[in-house]
Formats: sequence, structure tokens, C-alpha cells
Amino acid sequence: DLITRFDTTRFTTKFAAEVKNFDPLLYIDKKSVNRLDLFTQFALASSELAIQDSGIDLSKTQLERFGIIYGSGIGGIQSLHNQFRQYYKIDEDPHKISPFFITMMIADIAAGYISIKYKLKGPNYSTTSACATSSHSIADAFMLIQRGSADVMFCGGSEAAIAELSIGGFNSMRAISQWNDRFKEASRPFDKDRNGFVMGEGAGTLIIEELE
Repeated sequence: DLITRFDTTRFTTKFAAEVKNFDPLLYIDKKSVNRLDLFTQFALASSELAIQDSGIDLSKTQLERFGIIYGSGIGGIQSLHNQFRQYYKIDEDPHKISPFFITMMIADIAAGYISIKYKLKGPNYSTTSACATSSHSIADAFMLIQRGSADVMFCGGSEAAIAELSIGGFNSMRAISQWNDRFKEASRPFDKDRNGFVMGEGAGTLIIEELE
């Protein structure tokens, strides 16, 4: 659909696959929501749904053997954009930068918050490999279990890059589609008429475990 998150008047591409009607308060307390970039909110929501779907009983799980590898290609780019504007808004004052800025922006913070929420004490890190990020998270989690470093792993990824900087940047490198008049047909990765990818957002989480 057409982008609603910001004014696209001056942007070449005016559409993206936005997550609609997302309510973070269904998964995260209000105080935390204000300190988390949207990509981390997506990750926490997705991880909670994965816990519910899996039926895993954390009280009967050895948390020292439960880890997480959770990726993001860009991380908190909206937070980066917001704090950059805040810095320049009033005389380039660094004191106007939020104390939560760094932890809102860095790509591995989603993995960190998930591990904190569920008190996981196993291997914990993030992957960043563009569009292959989540696939690499799954592969790495599999290999950690395979080599005996963990019994259970969260894995997956989250992205929330429908922001001015990322849309503008991908437009400049001519990487995203500009079919504003036919955007519902724009996502066609193997078509000879393809003219770029369609920016999307969201999160996906798997819980994988050792066979026994």
C-alpha cells in the first residue's frame, strides 16, 4: 500500500509493505515501548507468539541451554533518524540526544531484549547479512544445537526500515521499485520487467530444539 508513516511527497517511491494495526502494548509494557525501536517491538511480539505456538514450558526448560540468535539487516534506523533530527534541532546540542538512543538503534538489541524477557542464559548474538539475515540466524542456531552448545534456540529476524532515510537511500541507489501507479504488482522478483524490490517490515521467530 501507499506509505502512511511519513509524507512521501518528495520521495520517488511512495509505497511499501507496512505492518498495519500493530499494538505493541499487547506484548510490551508502556514504559518499555517508549524505549524500544519498532524493529525490537516487532521482535518481542513475534517471540511471544512463538512461545505460545510452541507450547514450550519455560519453567521446565534449562535456561542455561536456551539461547537466541536474532538478526536485523538495518536495526533501529527510525531511531537514528529521530535522534539525528533532535541533535540538529537546537544548536547541535548533544545533550538533546536520548540516553536510550544507542540501545534503540543497535541491531543486536532485539536478541538482548528477548533474552532478558525470558531469562535466557544460552548463546546470544545477532546476525546482519542483508536479506539473508534471518536465514543465517536459523542456520547458526541449528549449528549451535548440533555442536552441543545449546538444546533450544530462538532464531529469526526483525526489520522496521520504512523510514525516510532508508526509502530515500534505496531510491538513490535505484534498488526499490518505483511503480507507484501499480504498486500491487511491483513485487515480482523473477520477472523480466522487475524494477526493484518492495520495502517491507515485520518479524519472524522460530523456536528450534535438539531432537531428544
